[in-house]
Formats: sequence, structure tokens, C-alpha cells
Amino acid sequence: MELFTELSLLIAVATVMAVVMRLLRQPLIIGHILTGLIVGPLLLDVVRSADTLALMSEIGIAILLFTVGLNLNPDIIRKFGRVALLAGVGQVLATSIVGYFISLALGFTPLASFYIAVALSFSSTIIIMKLITDKGDLDVLYAKIAVGFLLVQDLIAVLLLLGLPLFATGELELSSIMRLALMGLFLVSFVMLASRFFISRASAFISQSQEFLFLFAITWGIGIAALFQYFGYSLESGALIAGIALASLPERHEISARLSPLRDFFIVMFFIFLGSQMQFADITNLIPAAVILSLLILIGNPIILMAIMGALGYRKKTSMQTGFTVAQISEFSLILVALGVTLGHVEGAILSLVTLVGLITIFGSTYLVLYSDRIYSILAPYLGIFERGGAWEPPTRRTSHSVVLFGCNRIGYDFIQSLKKMGKPFLVIDYNPETIDELERQGIATEFGDAGDLNFLESLDLTHVELAISTIPNSEINLLIHRAVKAANSRAIVMVVAHRVRDALSHYDEGVDYVILPHFLGGRYAAEVVIEYRTDKSKYDALRTEHIEHLQLRAELGHEHPRRA
Repeated sequence: MELFTELSLLIAVATVMAVVMRLLRQPLIIGHILTGLIVGPLLLDVVRSADTLALMSEIGIAILLFTVGLNLNPDIIRKFGRVALLAGVGQVLATSIVGYFISLALGFTPLASFYIAVALSFSSTIIIMKLITDKGDLDVLYAKIAVGFLLVQDLIAVLLLLGLPLFATGELELSSIMRLALMGLFLVSFVMLASRFFISRASAFISQSQEFLFLFAITWGIGIAALFQYFGYSLESGALIAGIALASLPERHEISARLSPLRDFFIVMFFIFLGSQMQFADITNLIPAAVILSLLILIGNPIILMAIMGALGYRKKTSMQTGFTVAQISEFSLILVALGVTLGHVEGAILSLVTLVGLITIFGSTYLVLYSDRIYSILAPYLGIFERGGAWEPPTRRTSHSVVLFGCNRIGYDFIQSLKKMGKPFLVIDYNPETIDELERQGIATEFGDAGDLNFLESLDLTHVELAISTIPNSEINLLIHRAVKAANSRAIVMVVAHRVRDALSHYDEGVDYVILPHFLGGRYAAEVVIEYRTDKSKYDALRTEHIEHLQLRAELGHEHPRRA
């Protein structure tokens, strides 16, 4: 079968499964994994290009974690570093100990029990980040903590993957560990310094072209991931660090929006590949052990993490939602056990067992994460044991703004002066990097992005917006803005600009609250001046002086009246 035909078949099956999941109102991620099971050796066995799928999966992983990193400001990492370290290490140790003794009780050898226990202790960064992204919770406290301790887990897993072969050959030395740690510190420092002293200064040039910004983002994200992988670290850690390095740039949300369609496609390929690689040898004999170990992951892991989070002073809802993010095993778990099989430490049946546990827990945790708010409303009365007295949490969501101004052009300038007088927090969104820099120098909150990009609009927090103003004279863009704002807050007032009467009427038909027609508005204002001032020469002289000063300021700013509508 040709590669193009094979990929077309995989996408077709994935689409059919997505339709089934939508009809059943189930998460699409389950459909993607089922697609892999259908096209894999278990049923149709049509996957002949596993290497290509593996490569596409790695690209998807890199882009996903890169975009996640873009939402992780370094200040947030410093803020939650302590809880991430304690929760990550504490949960891995607790699950490993409990899992080891359960495995021994199930009749496995001590070495096999060690592999099973360690495999059960790691959670999937990829799956959790995908679920949190789909849910729109990247800015919620539990998500930021989860990203931190999942990164800690990944680091532990990478050290194990590097250390086990050395242990097997007797070459494990302190010098090797120190060399690995120092190299990692050097790589992180190099990426952060390059971002601070080069990328940040060149960002205005990079962002002048949408295509160039997209190409640069791909190059940076995948390139840094490849660099980390080349030096023996996981590409996941490299991609996440690459995103964190750019998290302070004004263009971060625009970059994330540009990459989201590409990210979603390759992540679908990852889950299809994951499903196609699942092995089920002697499945009947493994089911009892798989169910018991799956219960440890689905119930025990959240309880362990809730206890740790509660002891650290977090509220019960955050503890529960954070706990649900560890209710599945990681792709590292499968890799770790597969390495154990290769080294001759365990039999292939152990890999089949862990694979079955992975499938069960991935399915179960998907519902726990996506429906955590609903689950909390049911379990809240019983979770008091996980919240100590005086529990307090810092706010982590981005600052919400009552007013959002799209476009800082000639008309936008007037609105900014009026919004300053209103005293309400407002945000200016523009796609001109020079405009963004000038506004930031004035202390005005800004966001760099293309208002015509639906993915960018969806990345904004518009839930608390009371008034949205668009000075962009493009009917299609204004329609997107209107729908995005109303979808987030149906009571928000939306005001847009139009240069044609038929566009204005069309906007009113769509439900826009007010349409600004600059030329008609100017004529109406002049007519009202005549009514108010009549023939009082002194008033016209004062108005003339004020207008001249205003026009001179506009000329200094480079504003000019359009030659035609």
C-alpha cells in the first residue's frame, strides 16, 4: 500500500470514529486511540509505515508542548516550582511503593514488581496537556501545577531510561550523572539567554509577516526539541523549554494560534500511532491484575496527590482536579517496560499488562479531567479531609479586562483617550509590533495578534468583557470578533466600524450593538456643532484652536485621513 493511500485510510477511519464519538458525546481522544486499535495488528492490520507515524507523532508532541510552554510565564514557574517538585517526587515515590507491594501480592517477581511499580508512577504529559487544552483550562491553577510536576516526572523518567542500560552493564557512575545534569543546565541556560538577548530584540522584525512568524515558531520549537534529543534528553522537555523561553513575548498568543491547526493534526496521528502499537498477549490471564492496577491509578493516584496538595495548603477543588491529572500512565511507562524486556529483566507479558493498564487508565482519566467540575460538585462534601484550615490559593488567571479595543488606528487613538478617562481596565489588540511597543511604553495593556484569526480570538479570555470595540473596517473580521465576544459573554456590548452602509446594515442584522460609520458620524457631529454654537464667533475660535492642536498631534503620530471610503 502506498504511504499516501495508507495515511488517507487512517484519516478516514479517524473521521468515522470522531463522528461516532460526537454522536455518543464522548471525548474525541478516545476515538483516536480506538482508530489506532482498529487499523493496528489487533484488527485490520493496515499500518505499514510505523516509522512515518512515529515521526509525525514526535512532531505533534513537540508542537503541543511548545504551545503549552508559551502559556507558562517564567514567573509562574518560579511561583509554583516548590509545589511542582514536592508533588512530582512525592507522588512518584508513593505510587512506586504501593504499586510494588501490590505487584508482589499479585504473584510477580521482585524485579518485575519494580518495573510495574515504576511504570505506574508516571503520568502522560501529552494526554493531560491535550485534555487541559481542549477544556480551556491552561490558565487555571491546577493546570499550572500539573504542568510543573508532570515535567518533574518526565525528568525522573528520562533519568531512569538513561540509567537502566548503564545499570544493566555495570557502567553507572556518579560522573555520568553529573555530566548529564551539567549538560541539561547548559542547554536550558543557552535557550533562555538566546531568547532574552536575541529573540526578544528581533521579535518586532519577526512578527511583521504572518508567514515568517509561523516559520520561525516551527523552527524554534522543533529545533530546540531536536537539540535536547540530540544530547540525550527527551524532545518533550526540549519543546516545553522552547515554549517557556518565548512565554514573555507579546506575540506568544499569536504564535500559539498559528500553530494550533498543525498541532491538532499531528496529535491525532500520535494517538492513532499509540493505539496501533498496543499489544495484548495472553490478555485473558492479565485482566484481573490489570483491573487491580488500573484502580490504583484511577483512584489511588488522585488520593495520593490530593493528600500531598492538601498538606501544602491548597483547597480541595484544586487538589482534586490536580489529582485527576495523574489518573493514567505515561507513554514513558510503556517505553520503560519495553526497555526492561530488551535488557532481559522482564518478560513480554509484563509489557502486555502495562499496555492494558494504559488503555484502561487513559480512557478513565479522560472523563475525570474533562468532567472534573461536575464530579467536584458531587464529591465536594466528602473532600474536606484533603483541605486544611486556612487554605489559600493565589489567583493565576490572566487579568480580565472590562473593555477590549481591536485595532489602534486613527479611530482607535480617540477611543484610547476616552477609555483612559473611563477608568476601567482595557486591553488593546493590534497586529502592528511598533504600535504594541509604543502602547506598552505608555503603560497600556496590549496583546499582539491577528483579530481575523479565529484560533487567536478563542485563545483570549473574553468572559468578563463588558464592551468590545473594533476599529477594523473589515466586515468579515468584525463578524468573527462579534461572534467570539458574544459566545464568551452574551451580555457584552459590541461596537464595530464600517465604511459602507450595506456592511453596517449587515452587522446590525447579525446583532452588533452599534456600527460606527466615520464619514456619516463626522457630518452628524458638524451639524450638531452648528446647532450648539449657532453664530457665536468666540466659540468657533476656541473650537478651531482645539482642532488645530489635535490635528498637529495626529500629524506627529503619522495619522492621515483616508482619501476615499
